[in-house]
Order: sequence, then C-alpha cells, then structure tokens
Amino acid sequence: MCCVTVIQSQDGWRVNYHQTDVCAAKGSTVFIIYVRESDSAEYKFRFMTNKPGEKYTGSPGVTLNVTGLQVQVRRSDSTWLELTCHSSCVLPDRADYDWYKNGRYIETGSSLLVSSGSTDRYSCYFRGSSGQRSPAVYGPQRPSVSVSPSAEMLEGDSVTLTCSTDANPAASYTWYKEHEDSPRASGQIFTITDFTAEHSGNYYCEAQNEMGRSNSTLLLITESAVDRTTRIIHITRWTLVFVNPILLLVFCLWTR
Repeated sequence: MCCVTVIQSQDGWRVNYHQTDVCAAKGSTVFIIYVRESDSAEYKFRFMTNKPGEKYTGSPGVTLNVTGLQVQVRRSDSTWLELTCHSSCVLPDRADYDWYKNGRYIETGSSLLVSSGSTDRYSCYFRGSSGQRSPAVYGPQRPSVSVSPSAEMLEGDSVTLTCSTDANPAASYTWYKEHEDSPRASGQIFTITDFTAEHSGNYYCEAQNEMGRSNSTLLLITESAVDRTTRIIHITRWTLVFVNPILLLVFCLWTR
C-alpha cells in the first residue's frame, strides 16, 4: 500500500509528505521545495496508533540550518564601494551572481561597484539556484527627529531628542549643533539636561552606515521652548504659495 499526502503551507504547496507502505513501516519522507531561512528548525517524526491518545515522537530530531545570501560592503576609495555576495554555504569558486538595484536586474558578476552615499537598494542572487535574493543594502534615508517634551519647557528642564532612519546595515547616529565641528553626542537618543540659554541653537543628527551618511533637517531649540511655531509657519507659507495661484485662476474664470 502506498499513501501520498500533500500539506499546504501558508504560501503555497511547498511541503510534501510521502509515506510508503504503512503496514511494513518502511519509512516516511518530507520534501521541502524552495527552502527559506524561515525553514530552519529541528524536525521530528511522530506517529500515532489506532489507540486513542497513543503517539510516539522520535527524539532528537533532525536539525535543518538554512543560510541565505548576504551582501558585504567594502570601501574601494572615497567615491566607490565594492559589494560582494557572501554565503556560508560551499559554492563554486567562480560563482555568478545577478545584481539588482531597487528590485530590477542590472548585471551579472562576482561583485558590483556603486557610488558611496547612494540610497538605492542593492541585492544579489546566486544564479542557477532556486533560493531568494539577499536582503537589500542601502544607505540611510533622511533621518527624522522627534522631541520630548514637545510643549514649552522652562530653563533648567531637560529635553530629549530621538533620531531615526531606515538603513541596512543599521545606522549609527551622531548629534551636532550648527556651526560646531565637534559632535555633541553619539547614539540614537540625545538628552540635554539642565537646559540654559547656552544650549539654544539649531541641532541635527547624522545617520551613517557602510553605504553612506545622511543628515536630518535643523531643529531649533530656544531656552524657553522647542520652536514648533517656526516650523508650522514655514509649512503654511509653502502651502499658500502653491494654493494662491490656483485660487486666483479659479476666481478669474468665475468673474469671466
């Protein structure tokens, strides 16, 4: 007797369970196609008899380790970066990799030269395999800064600035005050304690990884408050510059 059963996974029919000659108990096999890193786990065989509640599990099980491709970044000079595709698996010495930029194929080769500071997303794929592309590497997007507290603060209070960005590899952060060469702090969070007039000024954070660096917009802080009003006026002013010509055109057409 031969019994074949197919188990549907969440993303399609990737797992096949095949059992041959149940009575003779000759064996059972599981086939996993399009193996992914998420398939890494310890797999155990369990069978149940026709007696209620009677089941047996083989232990220890079989451990499956799936490693994906990773893009390594090496600085070639001040302008160019060399990207290489790396895997912990044993691959041919002259392996060919397909390179992708923002999800689109660009070329095939063992490595790829890209300009430093690019925010484009680069990934690689081992040609001839059925696996997936590597996670993309890219420089920091423009960082954003949040402030706490966001309302007015008095002299002697503390203010905390938090910088965040999207980058891979993960970015490191450095804080600067405008017109100063030396950094004020490092790390994603910058806290100014016992705020005084000397702390007043424009602050910004710099996010950096192996692919490049990017600065946030300036954040003005005074001795009495985080200057939110200035930012609102700027946004309103640009909106009015854009809207007024449209309103003027509509008014002219209406009057005609």
